[in-house]
Amino acid sequence: MIVKGPALDIPHISLFQMLENTVQRQPQRVAVRFAGTELTYRQLDESVRVAMAALQEAGVRMGDRVGIMLPNCPQYVIAYYAISGLGALVVQINPMSQVPELHYLLQNSGAQMVIAYGPLVPLVQKVRTEIGIEKVVGVSLLPAERQTVSPDVWFDEWLIETAKAGDALTNLSIPRYNPDDTVAVLQYTGGTTGRPKGAMLTHTNLVANAYQTRALIPAGNEETDVMVAALPLFHVFAMTVCMNYPIAAGITIRMVARFDAHEMLTILAEEHPTIFPGVPTMYLALTQVLPPGSTALQSLRVCISGGAPMPEQVLHNFENASGAVVLEGYGLTESSPVTHVNPAAERRRVGSIGLVAHNTDARVVSLHNPEQTLPVGERGELAIRGPQVMKGYWQKPQETAEVLVDGWLLTGDIATLDKDEYFYIVDRKKDMIIASGFNVYPREVEETLYQHPEVLEVAVVGVPDEYRGETVKAFVVRRTGHQDLTAEQLQTWCRERLAAYKIPRVIEFRDELPKSSVGKVLRRELRD
Repeated sequence: MIVKGPALDIPHISLFQMLENTVQRQPQRVAVRFAGTELTYRQLDESVRVAMAALQEAGVRMGDRVGIMLPNCPQYVIAYYAISGLGALVVQINPMSQVPELHYLLQNSGAQMVIAYGPLVPLVQKVRTEIGIEKVVGVSLLPAERQTVSPDVWFDEWLIETAKAGDALTNLSIPRYNPDDTVAVLQYTGGTTGRPKGAMLTHTNLVANAYQTRALIPAGNEETDVMVAALPLFHVFAMTVCMNYPIAAGITIRMVARFDAHEMLTILAEEHPTIFPGVPTMYLALTQVLPPGSTALQSLRVCISGGAPMPEQVLHNFENASGAVVLEGYGLTESSPVTHVNPAAERRRVGSIGLVAHNTDARVVSLHNPEQTLPVGERGELAIRGPQVMKGYWQKPQETAEVLVDGWLLTGDIATLDKDEYFYIVDRKKDMIIASGFNVYPREVEETLYQHPEVLEVAVVGVPDEYRGETVKAFVVRRTGHQDLTAEQLQTWCRERLAAYKIPRVIEFRDELPKSSVGKVLRRELRD
């Protein structure tokens, strides 16, 4: 059975044109609010155009790749829309990346420029010569951040100089391109190989998902809505739900550089935002620190949960404390990401990922034959088709062919479908771990641990965690003569090579790992 989502009229435009449309509708509406500063949509548009001129003067052209390695801040939005507006590709980089991860992403993407948070500039400098990065642009959020690092130029000064010079802005040439074919973002994801793959998300993919997300939000007054952007924008969920959707709708984005539950309660109590996207751990943290009788959450009308399954009790506790509707979304990097949503309480099905999004088809297919659609109730692989599905993986035709079959995206998730067209994820075809909404790929962690000279064998799995949903656990076999190797030593080793959320929080030493008759490590046995 193929389930078709409701029809929706989605404009055939680029991301930059989507911003321009909102500027024309409401130029004086506040677009971004951050750390005491505000940009109206007109000011945001002017800043984007100056950034486009600066990038173009620096040699950035259609198809070039430019990395963004920033925490949430207005400069992120400006850089993102300027790069993609020129028909170049935004390379999304996690600011928590360590040198080996950063080296791979920049080398694989072929980025020629990186716009990086000031304290992270030294990391970029370490790899720039070998990779051939032509320009490193720094972004500082505090004056002190400029004292110890030296990028080629600071972002704000670069834009001021460009605007003053005039010629670059006067000569700005915004290229014409087909949004269907033009890739806007390389959003890196992983897989069983452990090597991240760059999902090529086109302008059509991202614009479509912004409008699809907008259509899934219960009706309210968009003219007064304020969106809290506490999720990191380098993550595909935040990119669409916290940035592109509110820009399409003309909503004010209240940016938060880093989520802290106590600080978030202060923002909620004092500024009264109306929409809050988060991962389940955020909702749990907010309810845990909420003082008895507090009304801090009650300005919220809609909350959007994604990145990991929402525990039922956490959902109910948050809805009771806030009075808001919590929508649970499902998606994946390769679909920009939203494909399903579990609707408001009266139509919600506990344990379901919900109904398919607008202009989206979904079905459950045989694990042995992806062309065979399975009937209601049978387990198989969830397959998606729609305007939000990626163009493919960057420079990986074989991997692309494995997941894009006759226009359908094979998600790798095992699902069932009920008679009312609700979908349920029942298992994972992949071994991916979702820790606090971040994807962790076991092979990447395993390869890092294997580099330690005292490690003989290792297997990494996800285990339940009350706070994070899942956490990373490593089973390690020490080399002979190295029985003194400790979990703390291995965690220190990983901390120097991996982002914090990938570091195994639990390490169990074993004499051997369980294996099949052909020598394959039995992950399921370890997980069980």
